Amino acid sequence: MTDKKFHLLIETQARAGELITSHGTVPTPVFLPVGSQATVKTLTPDEISGIGYKMILANNYHLYLRPGIEVIKKLGGLHKFMSWEGAILTDSGGFQVFSLAPLRKVTDDGVMFRSHIDGSQHFLTPELAVEYQEALGSDVMMVLDECAPHDAGREKVAEAMHRTHRWAARCREAQKSENQSLYGIVQGGIYSDLRKQSVNFLKELDFEGYAIGGLSVGEPKDIMYSILAETAAQLPVEKPRYLMGVGSPEDIVEGVARGIDIFDCVLPTRVARNGALFTWNGRVNIRNAGYAQQTGPVMPGCGCYTCTHFSAAYLHHLFNAGELLAYRLATLHNLTFMHSLVKKVRESTIDGTFSGFYEEFLQNYRTTDEEIRLSQKQKWLKAREAKEKAE
Repeated sequence: MTDKKFHLLIETQARAGELITSHGTVPTPVFLPVGSQATVKTLTPDEISGIGYKMILANNYHLYLRPGIEVIKKLGGLHKFMSWEGAILTDSGGFQVFSLAPLRKVTDDGVMFRSHIDGSQHFLTPELAVEYQEALGSDVMMVLDECAPHDAGREKVAEAMHRTHRWAARCREAQKSENQSLYGIVQGGIYSDLRKQSVNFLKELDFEGYAIGGLSVGEPKDIMYSILAETAAQLPVEKPRYLMGVGSPEDIVEGVARGIDIFDCVLPTRVARNGALFTWNGRVNIRNAGYAQQTGPVMPGCGCYTCTHFSAAYLHHLFNAGELLAYRLATLHNLTFMHSLVKKVRESTIDGTFSGFYEEFLQNYRTTDEEIRLSQKQKWLKAREAKEKAE
């Protein structure tokens, strides 16, 4: 590989660093807005960069199915295709294959699956996962992995982990581009010994960064935090650490406290479109009647476009009227909140006050009740599955 692609500036309870890419330097810790299909839903690239984001996530699975890798390559690559000048991390699509595809068959060669869009059959191998991401031109690529369900049982989790390792080695061998980083993905479910085994195997392949996959997929948060802390502590200090698919405000703070550098999640944008807005005291539902006549913004002191231009009563009205502007304004607010949160986390890490910030944030922030959270997640997963099958 060429020059070093990650500079660790602070290594204490929490970490602060810089991710070096061909499309700019990204300060860490960092939260990546999710633009699976080459768009962060409801917002333009200029609005995303205007908030302060320098990196987003896109998804190989979705872009492969629609509009197609060759289309994007012919039009100049993913950055030009979506008019985004910042950095891009692409997921290999492995998680989507296992969570969205209605029919699939997994072997050591790869995974045969049917598209959730039109039922067409496709075959994805580790080599193709890398080839497609190199064609997209993303700054950070992910290996193809198999993520077992959290309740699959130890034997199934171990089987998926070993296949992930074999695929990771093939991805590493298939990598051609020196300008794009390739990250390995640690699997092993909720089993500490499997996680340790996975870390040790992947470290031998010397990836540019390491992701932790297979968490926040239905297990209780206390278990997730415990496994996260054990796993992160075993990863190379000098390489970036990426917690995949996790991004509620409390998880960002807890993740940084356990040594994580990169986060991504659809949660902030998805809940925004359902009327849930983040504040420093927790998530609020703008649809509630109590906001019908609130003259001030939903979060006083917030500098986002939404809070500086509109009252909570106006947002309440837009959601109740089903106006499309509601989704845009709520998304602008939530992504601004997430960016502000990560910025505060980074600043407190650099000036040595993270411990105090951590305690204050968790004391003031009301999290969603654990049973309600798990119930809501299961309902969402079932609704998504039903929607994909219907399409």
